[in-house]
Amino acid sequence: MTSASWHARITCGRETGAGFLVTERHVLTCAHVVGRSGTDAVGVSFAPGEAAIPARVVAHGGWDGRETDPGDVAVLELDRDVPLKPAEFAAPSDAYGDPPRRLLAYGFPKRYDEGTIAEYRATADQLIAGEWVQLEAWAAHGQPLVPGFSGAALTLADTGRVVGMVSAAARDPGIRNGRMLPAHIMARYWPRLGELIPTPEYGRPEKERLRELVAGYRASEVPECGPERLYRDAVGPFGPPVPSRGFASLWDAAWYLLSEVPDTGAVARFAARLADFTEDAPTRGALRTWPRGPHGRGGAPPVHAPADRPALAARPWSPILVEIAPSGSGDHQFLVEVSAYNGRHRRVVGSRPLPADRVRAYVLERIDEAYHELEPDARELIAFVLPRRWLNTDVAHWKRSADDDSPLGSFAPLVVMDLERRRSGGLQHMLLKKWQRLDAQPGARLHRIGCGAVGQDPVRLTIGLRRGADMVGFASPPRADGTRRLFQASLNAAVPVMLWPRTGCRGEQRGGAHEDCSGAAFLDRLAEHLADLPPSEIPTYIHELRETAYASDAPEPHWAYDLALLWEDPRCLPDPVGYLHSPVG
Repeated sequence: MTSASWHARITCGRETGAGFLVTERHVLTCAHVVGRSGTDAVGVSFAPGEAAIPARVVAHGGWDGRETDPGDVAVLELDRDVPLKPAEFAAPSDAYGDPPRRLLAYGFPKRYDEGTIAEYRATADQLIAGEWVQLEAWAAHGQPLVPGFSGAALTLADTGRVVGMVSAAARDPGIRNGRMLPAHIMARYWPRLGELIPTPEYGRPEKERLRELVAGYRASEVPECGPERLYRDAVGPFGPPVPSRGFASLWDAAWYLLSEVPDTGAVARFAARLADFTEDAPTRGALRTWPRGPHGRGGAPPVHAPADRPALAARPWSPILVEIAPSGSGDHQFLVEVSAYNGRHRRVVGSRPLPADRVRAYVLERIDEAYHELEPDARELIAFVLPRRWLNTDVAHWKRSADDDSPLGSFAPLVVMDLERRRSGGLQHMLLKKWQRLDAQPGARLHRIGCGAVGQDPVRLTIGLRRGADMVGFASPPRADGTRRLFQASLNAAVPVMLWPRTGCRGEQRGGAHEDCSGAAFLDRLAEHLADLPPSEIPTYIHELRETAYASDAPEPHWAYDLALLWEDPRCLPDPVGYLHSPVG
């Protein structure tokens, strides 16, 4: 495996070291190997006796000349592309194992212009000073790491893939240890390297888009947007802390999220928050095409806004969850619980059994209290989980508080969910699968259930909707018996988005809707408004519609004035971890 042609010999004045080709034109080596590049020419050769290719240093890790200083990385750009296949990288964890993995380094010590091989192993995966891994000789004999090995790629003996670079070699040949700069540490200092190193949850296109997003940010224009702040915003109050070394750059924080933090949603939140500070249109465009992780977890939902709408930086929702369930003590007694979510962490702000006539006041007070649990830049979503017979309740029209008569639906995006469906493991699993499919397509299909459909067979409707319906729009509210059965059939089909008018047409026509049917007009307007919108963003657009409807001073009510939205994405409301209640309260 050591015969790979991408191994390079580096010369800079009187200094000789090693390096390795990572793109057709870029070579990695140690900064100390080319420490005199400001005055001495740098040459790179890939075969004994060939003329050295001139190169220049285009990126530097910040190494200041001391052996213990971090950032001993330099990126060389060759004068021309070379027709050689670049090195390939292993996953960061592949360097370690039990038994240990044999690592090979190809260096150029004195009197070995053609190069020679040293066999070593990583002592452990523990980083020294947050930067290096200690190396020990594979055997008590053989070639030690001496000057001339600095910058050499350390490769797995069985695969030839790179896991790191020799950054320190002993001056005394009798000392048989050294230091490796792991590949994922080198990526802190040169963002393009991050695209080449395998990471469990992200492909190369995703990492490239994040790099472009970071590159589009101008710190001088937004000085308050520091890497530590963005990192904390991304992981939330219960996520991994900022490493003790801090972050040297915005990319350093981004790469730490990519390579060290298992929550894929944190990367999406980081990207979305960074886009908030970035006015550059191409940068925002890169975020809009950010895909979800390979397993459908985390990631920022793709935003495909119509040309006349501003695209959103799709930050994850921070739901305020209102659960209203029968208490078992009578038809008019309910157990009410209000919670706030920060990432996967749920904080219950109030829970109490109540008679029906006291539910509204209690819920509104607790919703207001729940806002104290959200971060200042949280993207709030008020979600009511209601018994099926309450799904048509006018919760969006509830006055926000005793001192504010404006509708709750005008204050924040508001959705309802079905209590029975939320408790069903099978339907929740089916919803998750539907969202995975929806994330991969630009828009959603609206299935219309008009007034003339009330005689349709509910079982056939359920099976048909399971096969491919993304959204269902009803021409009438679920009050009449026929519409109620079709409404339940849609819930059983795990349709993620359902919309209907709370009032208006009663859905009692069986021979097809009349041309002047208000329900048909409602569906026409709904289809027009929701065309090409991603389902993940529908709560925001319905909120905008409600604001327009509530503010309208036209003599006739706005067509969306009584619009109801059932929207459910189980990923926004995961099973809680940590305390459900304050350990003090």
